[in-house]
This record gives sequence, structure tokens and C-alpha cells, in this order.
Amino acid sequence: MNSKMRVAILGATGTVGQKFITLLTDHPYFEVAELVASERSAGKRYVDACAWKQNTPIPGYIADMQVKSLEDTLDSPVLFSGLDSSVAGAAEERYARLGHVVISNSKNHRMEEDVPLVIPEINPDHLSLIAGQKWDGAIITNSNCSTMFLAMALAPLHETFGVEAVQVTTMQAISGAGYPGVASYDILGNIIPYIGGEEEKMEIESQKILGTLADGKVVDADFVVSAQCNRVPVVDGHTETVSFSLKKKASLEELRSVMAGFRGLPQELKLPSAPDHPILMMDDADRPQPSRDVWLEKGMATVVGRLRPCNVLDYRMVIMGHNTVRGAAGAAVLNAETMFRLGLFGDNPAEDYNTEELKRRAYALSTDGMRDVVCSK
Repeated sequence: MNSKMRVAILGATGTVGQKFITLLTDHPYFEVAELVASERSAGKRYVDACAWKQNTPIPGYIADMQVKSLEDTLDSPVLFSGLDSSVAGAAEERYARLGHVVISNSKNHRMEEDVPLVIPEINPDHLSLIAGQKWDGAIITNSNCSTMFLAMALAPLHETFGVEAVQVTTMQAISGAGYPGVASYDILGNIIPYIGGEEEKMEIESQKILGTLADGKVVDADFVVSAQCNRVPVVDGHTETVSFSLKKKASLEELRSVMAGFRGLPQELKLPSAPDHPILMMDDADRPQPSRDVWLEKGMATVVGRLRPCNVLDYRMVIMGHNTVRGAAGAAVLNAETMFRLGLFGDNPAEDYNTEELKRRAYALSTDGMRDVVCSK
């Protein structure tokens, strides 16, 4: 335990914070050493401060840990942030100024020019953006939960054939709204055709994720996205129906092969949270389904089915993934694992993880440089 990197969880009592705890328990790289929450929880034992809603018990050593406030000094060099967006922006910047590396699930910094918005199977080279950040530490973000699965499914298609236009309609689980989430009277037997800010996130985040680096900046991908987002009475698992057009002609067999064969840096490095198959293709006409497929690859895969021609654009498909695992806390943990294995926390992370050497390493992560790093591990 003492050889692991000490980490803290910001927003530890919330839905994403709880998921961080379940994913980081007995993790081979990280040890949860500090828990941070609001003033009303600070000073309490975690078990007394938290309304635990996970399907496994609170780990014993976590249950007795005293919760700290956002104003407290933290010893952990790396912080996982599951903070609500209403407080995340200022809090994450403060910790970055103090020299911490913040791995954030919050939306506040995703679209800032010098903050990487990372899915490590797709764009690990974007981690080099931290070299230009203005604070002593760093902020790294993962995408919105619904963007995650869209970007994963599009990535191999865009790389191989070039994506030209995308229309996506989501059916998003209630767990995506946090706890207590949507009132039962509103959602039971109903569909709510609006989730504030969600459509805009999907339309811009995927372009940044699938964009390319040029002169230390991200040049957004040149396709357009039209999104319509709905809340549906499903507990876990976001489902999305997608139509898309491509710049190059491709057969259904070629599309299926490219997606099924997709692998990235996490698979090459065999990271603890990496799914063996980041995209799982299904052949049954009525799949994927959240109740049956959301836990495939331990909730870290994007499941794709019903790939077929489209009468308006070129092709259409249905995609699905676990919104609180791969779409939230699991994505942040995978980002941290990637940085850990690439040496981006420094050789002595408690002391020198935010030195110029870290920034030099990050800036060197071009595509070729990334291959060199992988081969040397």
C-alpha cells in the first residue's frame, strides 16, 4: 500500500465520488488517502457524511476516514474530481495553482485551449497541452458521459474514412443526473426531451477529442454534429442512435472490421481499467440493451449494434455504454493510469511531479513519441 501513489477524491460523497471509491479500492497504482466534500460533510467520518448508493459496501478504511473541506490543505499529489460544476471550476484551479494534478470529470475546463480533453484510446497525445498550462500543477479532463460513447464509436471511422456529418439522439439513464436525480413522478413511464447543456456538449466535445495537435494547440475535427438528448427511465446505461456520413466510401463489412479491431494506448499498455475490446460489436437485431449489456468489459466498453445503411446519411447504428463508469469515474481513472504509466507524474510524484521535466515529457507526446514510449514500457 505504501508504494502506491496517494490520491484524493474531490466531491467524495456524491455519485461520481462514490464510483471513484469503488474503482480505486485495491487499485495497483493508487491509494485513496484523502476524501474531500462540502462544508456540511467536513470533519465527519465518511460513513456518517455519505448516503452510500453503490452495490458494494463502503470499504472499511474509507468508512472511517475523516472528510476534509475544499479549503483544507491536501497532501496527495493527484486529485480525482467528481465535484459539481457549480463549485468545480474555482476549486480545481485553486488546487492546480497549489501544484496538484487534477483529473477532472467536471465540465468546467473541458473546452479551455490549454486543457486536454482526453480519451486515451483516441488522443493521448493531447496530454502534451499541460505543458502550456499557467499553474504549477495541471488539470486534465474526460468528456461528458454521452460524448464518450459517440467519440469512441466515431474515432476509428474518422481515422480510416473521415467523418463528414453526424446526427445523434440519446436515451440517457437517470443515474446521469446524480442522486437523488430526477423526481420519480417526472420520469416513471415518461421521457423528458431535454437535458440542460447536454446537446451543446456533444456537438463540441467530440470535435475537440477527434481533433489534431498543431503547434501545441488542438485543431478541431471538421465534421458537424447535431444532437438531441433525452432522459429515459433506465437506471444505468446511455443508449444513442446515430446516423453518419463519411468522406470515403466504405462497405458495412469494412466499417464493422475497423470498429471491432479498434485498439489504443490503454490496450497496448494493458492498463488495469482498460477494456480488452474498447468497442464491442453486436450482431443481434435487438442489441445493445442497457439491462443486458451495460456491464460488458466491466462497464468500460462502447457497445455497438444495428450497423446498417441510412436513407438520409450514409450509415446508422446504435451505441450504448455505462454512463457512470466509462462515461464518468472510470474514464478519469483510465486517464490517470495512462499518465502514471507514461511517467507524467514524475519519478518521485510527491515532490517533482509538476517540474519542468513533467512538462517536457508531456510536450514530447507526439504520435511517434507515443509509440516510442509504449515500446519502452
